[in-house]
Amino acid sequence: MNQITDMLGTKYPIILGAMGFINNPEMVAAVSVAGGYGLLGTGPMRDKETLRQQIEKVRTLTDKPFGINLMAMRPLSMSFAEIAIEMNIPAVTTSAGSPKELAILLKSHGVKVIHVVPSAKAARMAEDAGVDAVVAEGMESGGMQGRNGVGTMVLVPLVVDAVKIPVIAAGGIADHRGYRAAFALGAQGVQMGTRFLASKECIAHEACKNTVCRAQETDTVLVGKGNIFIRAFKNAAAEKYLDDPSSFDHTTIVPRLEDVWLKGILEAGPITMGQIVGMIKELKSVREIIEEMVSQE
Repeated sequence: MNQITDMLGTKYPIILGAMGFINNPEMVAAVSVAGGYGLLGTGPMRDKETLRQQIEKVRTLTDKPFGINLMAMRPLSMSFAEIAIEMNIPAVTTSAGSPKELAILLKSHGVKVIHVVPSAKAARMAEDAGVDAVVAEGMESGGMQGRNGVGTMVLVPLVVDAVKIPVIAAGGIADHRGYRAAFALGAQGVQMGTRFLASKECIAHEACKNTVCRAQETDTVLVGKGNIFIRAFKNAAAEKYLDDPSSFDHTTIVPRLEDVWLKGILEAGPITMGQIVGMIKELKSVREIIEEMVSQE
């Protein structure tokens, strides 16, 4: 049996990536119903009650397992972890910081912890912190990145060799070819975000979905400063950060992302997406995306 499907209680070892405002309950539920592991992103949430309501909403749509993502560096994440425990979430993913404190709390209540890592060194540190699995996320993925990213093709086998716990591949995966490649590299599952942006169940504004379907693989850039970068579509907002990195402030990006993704104001902020957009040409249902991915054709 696959260790990831055993851990998550799913049919397929496929996890929905955390995409903030657009990890809507309908999409999360659709991923789980189709055999994957839906994931609520807690990044934009400001209180425990919002998370509780989102979890309850997903449960009105499916009785299949799903989880939440916790940003380790965010102070609210410990209280969000308490909600995960209270509401019997089977597994969470953690990212952006050390998972140690979250892992201690969650694992003491039987919740599995999967940490997102950008390097083999970070994977070993996560394993030492007690997590149950890691997501090896290549730099071609959308959203938050570190300074010295490594491509998925290089990163996954390095992480597989570095740890004894299961490894999930992320970054540059959108169809059955990427899915198979991940397993060939030693991973036991995949996490996808950008491909699900162009799903019928995603609540992203139509203008954003159209941008995803029209974008080429060369249309994304890394913007940021210090140790925090994001991969996004090269629009006016991203160009501004490229021209003046000092203007980049990740704490002010969240409200701008809400305007972008939910209101379709495309120049309001960076449109986060991975390089795999070059392969995405049409909207599909979540079920169609997952069934194509696990097909043998």
